[in-house]
Amino acid sequence: MDQLEIKYAHLRQIIGHYDALLVAFSGGVDSTFLLATAHTVLTDRVMAVTAHSAVHHAADRNAAKAFCRSRGIRHLSLASVEMNDPAFCANTSRRCYLCKCSLFSQLREIADRHGIDHIAHGANCDDLNDYRPGHQAADEWGIKAPLVEAGWYKEEIREMAARMGLSAWNRPADACLATRIPYGTPINLRRLQVVAEAEALLHDLGFSQCRVRHHETIARVEVETGQFAQMLNADMRRQVVEGLQALGFLFVSLDLTGYRQGGLNAEIEL
Repeated sequence: MDQLEIKYAHLRQIIGHYDALLVAFSGGVDSTFLLATAHTVLTDRVMAVTAHSAVHHAADRNAAKAFCRSRGIRHLSLASVEMNDPAFCANTSRRCYLCKCSLFSQLREIADRHGIDHIAHGANCDDLNDYRPGHQAADEWGIKAPLVEAGWYKEEIREMAARMGLSAWNRPADACLATRIPYGTPINLRRLQVVAEAEALLHDLGFSQCRVRHHETIARVEVETGQFAQMLNADMRRQVVEGLQALGFLFVSLDLTGYRQGGLNAEIEL
């Protein structure tokens, strides 16, 4: 038994302490790994709930639904209501906290209706190194983080998910679309739609791991540094510029830092 298998046995042991579990399931690799493990341990005593709203990519919801259907896992789709909160839409540095408090409140209601005491999300140890006020909300609402408790990091999760045959093992990291809008710029449906369409364009062009940061008239594009040459190819550059300008951006820039999670958190003094 190698080190990952030992850690996986520990994770199963942690999950086995729950009588039943509701998993906040985004469809990404972390929550997919958590849900698959929970289903193996708890079988029909696990339920997955996937939030959907303007801040989420529709593809994520579809992937989550397909995974649960393929595994026979109880699955609910939840219309989250963060866009109804003026404080969230004001887009302060507490945006994530407000969003997660709203979501966890809804999840708690669902769990109570189904007689489930425990709720878990797919936070991992790498998440602890970024500005994530949503973790404070999770602590306040008593949301479990089994992957953190068992000491799992992102690359370990990907490797174990691949061993388990989970198709999400190499799915690009993602976050809600509100993270593409700089703090202080109000979040509205139009900006979220533009970001979603801009990133869909880049995905279609072969940039699976990317971000389009919405700076009003400027689109700041982040892709992996290894794909800079592909992005700067004359024909590709034309397609990207024309596509993003068609969405309303006047200027299209390539961030030479490359793709990075939490790219807009650099302006916050941690």
